[in-house]
Amino acid sequence: MDTIRIAIVGVGNCASSLVQGLEYYRDKGPEDAVGVMNWEIGGFRPSDVEVVAAFDIDLRKVGKDISEAVFEAPNCTTVFCPNLPKAHVPVQMGRVLDGVAEHMLDQPEERTFLPSDATEASREDIVDALRAARTEVVVNYLPVGSEEAARFYAECALEAGCAFVNCIPVFIASDPTFAARFEEAGLPIVGDDIKAQLGATITHRTLTDLFRKRGVDLSRTYQLNTGGNTDFLNMLSRDRLASKKVSKTEAVQSVAAERLDDADIHVGPSDYVAWQDDNKVCFLRMEGKLFGDVPMHIELRLSVEDSPNSAGVSIDAIRCAKLALDRGIAGPLFAPSSYLMKHPPVQVPDDEAHAQMEAFIRGEASAQLK
Repeated sequence: MDTIRIAIVGVGNCASSLVQGLEYYRDKGPEDAVGVMNWEIGGFRPSDVEVVAAFDIDLRKVGKDISEAVFEAPNCTTVFCPNLPKAHVPVQMGRVLDGVAEHMLDQPEERTFLPSDATEASREDIVDALRAARTEVVVNYLPVGSEEAARFYAECALEAGCAFVNCIPVFIASDPTFAARFEEAGLPIVGDDIKAQLGATITHRTLTDLFRKRGVDLSRTYQLNTGGNTDFLNMLSRDRLASKKVSKTEAVQSVAAERLDDADIHVGPSDYVAWQDDNKVCFLRMEGKLFGDVPMHIELRLSVEDSPNSAGVSIDAIRCAKLALDRGIAGPLFAPSSYLMKHPPVQVPDDEAHAQMEAFIRGEASAQLK
């Protein structure tokens, strides 16, 4: 089959895990594809995804081949496929906009993005580059809080005629105006905010759903997360955290038997610990009442490498976007978004979302209904 031609916006840790994964699974089959949720989607395997364009604003990455740039500082994720073949895809200069928080400029070079002295790309430059590379799907990996920049690249995707996979908590697929524009343009979009393969949010949702199904009254809960990658450093600026907290909180609230009062639920990134690098640690507590109003609680500590935990999910989202392009499906992809994203246009329990995702892959029309 043909490859799926993608452009990556933001060559950070998540992009590094994605690019490594495309090569790592190239010589594997379904029997030894550890960690892959769906070996084939519409006939496409993980290695059928091809990076044809990439954009960043850090001069340590700009101009370098994507196979080299993914290992440049401040990237600090696990290197599980170190010998990437040259892709002959240089990272191009993008647009800064709000992609870099002001407080990041005070951080040491090895921990943050460097503001570039080079001339930023214009919208016309980005669109021309996407078209020249014959890009089919744009994957947004910008830092959390990049509201203006995320919308800029979504606009570029629309103009260039590309599908869009929004992996960050800026609401685009779940924004009715943007959703309508992608539908009118005949382009699919999957979003918003990638849901890790087995991370804090999916674990919290699963336990919340278990409380509901087993008749346990959930009284209050918190999810506290720490990490040492650039995303956690970026989120020290609390004004960049608003959409992230909404996304993670709603992901949990949506599967609870009854919505918790704001004072009884706290979900979100909590602090930056430099030596953790790309390791994310989640501290989860849930308090409830069993039969006879007898109290109970769960305490859980989850430790995961953050970026590989999302890369396989991104590969599924990319392949779903390509499948929709081939099938002429436009606008938000409701089933894949509900299964793969924290803040989809429509929230449903994960077991139902999984069934809808499988129906979408099989091509059943009902899977694309709201």
